[in-house]
Amino acid sequence: MRTRPPRLQKGDTVGIIAPASPPNQKKLAKALAFLEELGLNYVLGESVSKQEHYLAGTDKVRVRDFQDMVEDPSIKAIFCSSGGYGSARIADKIDYVSLQENPKIFWGFSDITFLHTAIGALSDLVTFHGPTLSSLGAEDVHERTKLMFNQLFAPAEILYDERISPLRTVSTGSVRGMLVGGNLTLICQSIGTKFELDVRGKVLLIEDLGQEPAQIDAMLNQLRMTRKLEQCAGIVIGAFTNAEPRDYLDSPTLDELFDSYFAKLNKPVVSGFEFGHEALNVGIPLGVDVLLNADEKTLAILPGVE
Repeated sequence: MRTRPPRLQKGDTVGIIAPASPPNQKKLAKALAFLEELGLNYVLGESVSKQEHYLAGTDKVRVRDFQDMVEDPSIKAIFCSSGGYGSARIADKIDYVSLQENPKIFWGFSDITFLHTAIGALSDLVTFHGPTLSSLGAEDVHERTKLMFNQLFAPAEILYDERISPLRTVSTGSVRGMLVGGNLTLICQSIGTKFELDVRGKVLLIEDLGQEPAQIDAMLNQLRMTRKLEQCAGIVIGAFTNAEPRDYLDSPTLDELFDSYFAKLNKPVVSGFEFGHEALNVGIPLGVDVLLNADEKTLAILPGVE
C-alpha cells in the first residue's frame, strides 16, 4: 500500500494546474463552480491560462506550476484542469521527493496517466484516476461522476458492481492486489523509460479514447510482448470510447479483441467499468489494494485518503 494523502476538509484550498494541453475555459469555469459547491477554495496555476501550440504553456511553466502547488503548505490537493498531450514531457523534471515529503491529493486522468505512474513509483503516493476539470464541465456529466469527489473528504471503500454499469467476465478468478494503470496509450509510451509501469503482482487498469481496434490490438500486443500481461495479477477494462473501425473496416469487435488477449490468461479480467472518457467517469484511487472478483463481477477498492 502506498502512502495515502490527507483527506480534504471544507474550506481547504486546492491548486488547479494544466500539465498537458490547455483547458476549455468555459467548461473549466463550470467545474470551478462545482469545487465551490464542495466547499473548496482554489488557486489557478499560470499554466491554466497559457498556450504554447498544443501545450498549456512551456514545459518550464507547467513544471513550475506543479512544484509550486506541491511546496505550498496551504494547497491541500492538486486537480488537473485538462488532459490532451504533454504530461510525459515534464515527468523527468519533477521533484518527486518534495511530493513524498508533502503528500497531497493528485487528481486527473487520460494523458495524466504518465504522472500517476511516475508519482506512484517515485513518490510512493496514492493518486486519483478521475475526470479532469474540463471534462467535469461538459453538458452531460453523470451525477455519480460528481459524487465520487466525496471520497476525498472521508475515507470510503468503493464497491463497483453491475448496479453501476453492465460488466462482462473475460477470464474467471479473483485476486487482491494494488491497482495501477490508466490510459493504455500512455502506459505503452512509458515502456522503455525510467517511468515504465510496474505491473508485477498488480491489478492493471486500462482505458482509452479514439483508438480503433487495430490500434488497440497493437498496444495490447506490446503489453503481451513486454510480458506485462504475464506479470500482472488481473485486469480491469475501463471505457474504450470512440473505438469504431476507420482505416481497417474488417475489424474484430472490442469484446472479440479482449477475448483474444485475455480469455486464456488464467487470471481475473472484467470489462465494462466506467473509468474513462464517458459521461459517467467513476473517480478511483490508484496505488491502493483492490479485490477483483471476475466470477461475481465485482471490484472492491480500499480508501484513497487518510
